[in-house]
Amino acid sequence: MSDHAEVIEQRPATGTHGDGARSTDADDSGLTTRPVTAPLPAWERHLPRIYLVTLAIVIVLLAFVPQRVSPYNLTLILTVLLTISLSTSWNIISGFAGYTSFGHAGFFGIGSYVGALLLFNEVMPWILAMIVAGLSTALVALIIGYPALRLRGPYFAITMLGLSEIARIVTTAWESVTRGGIGVYLPILRDSTPNYYAMLIVTVIAVVVSYFVGSSRFGLVLRSIRDDEVAAQSMGLDTTRAKLAAFTLSSFFPGIAGAIYARHVGFIDPVTVFAVIWSIRAITTAILGGQGTFLGPIIGAIVLTLVSETVWSSNPFLYQVIFGGLIVGVVLFLPGGLMELMQRFGWLPRSRRL
Repeated sequence: MSDHAEVIEQRPATGTHGDGARSTDADDSGLTTRPVTAPLPAWERHLPRIYLVTLAIVIVLLAFVPQRVSPYNLTLILTVLLTISLSTSWNIISGFAGYTSFGHAGFFGIGSYVGALLLFNEVMPWILAMIVAGLSTALVALIIGYPALRLRGPYFAITMLGLSEIARIVTTAWESVTRGGIGVYLPILRDSTPNYYAMLIVTVIAVVVSYFVGSSRFGLVLRSIRDDEVAAQSMGLDTTRAKLAAFTLSSFFPGIAGAIYARHVGFIDPVTVFAVIWSIRAITTAILGGQGTFLGPIIGAIVLTLVSETVWSSNPFLYQVIFGGLIVGVVLFLPGGLMELMQRFGWLPRSRRL
């Protein structure tokens, strides 16, 4: 795709020059064409290199965080990384493809329990258990995705919300395997540094995958599904395979992040890890930053997590009011999120690399 995108305005060519000749920009149909939007800035094509350098710097800086911050701040940064991984992965199926999902809470809970039970029963090392947890949620998404993705709009959203509730009920009732409402206790770790590095790696992978999805031909297919799925099918695109691939990919990261979270907190039960707040956290952060963009979920996760943590530390009840009010305001007055605001003021171009 060309880096120079412009909108063409068509209008009747009724004007003439002083010698009576018709304007030279008129075509045979009697219409004139002229660009009405500015071309993308020259630096836009260098964004992949800019992202690579920025990512390398951020990774180096975050690698030294555990040795320089307090345990509270380390947990706060880990929470930011967790939120980025959730919102970025949610953006793959909901932002790019337009299938709003409330199923991240279900995938997060399933991943938490798979990883926690593997560690509780000493089946395998914790790193391998985390990977298996992510693969398990991807497998669940692959199985349920084909029938569920036949639905659209609120029907798909409600179906995914039902998935989370069904997973919670099954986990609670299957006491012989999951320990039911008792929950799963894991050894308390004095040093959470390994969990921090694991979450950092998962977040970096999620961000990199999101960029390649958004800037690839696969991302264009997903955007065409979001804009008009019927038209995409009529153009010969395999929308079913694209949707299923995006859904499976987006479910992997909440699964592995949930397993890391379970090891970090040391105790999980169905009420906490299957709570709908995990889906809401992923959705709201992506909407705040700008869903359907690469940078939006990252910006939203950082801003919303830090703001909510600051308010919560002073007043837990006020935190809920501000959190809900902020989201309502964004949805009503700035549906494109902070990315749209920056593009509206001309600070950022409208590029699918952003």
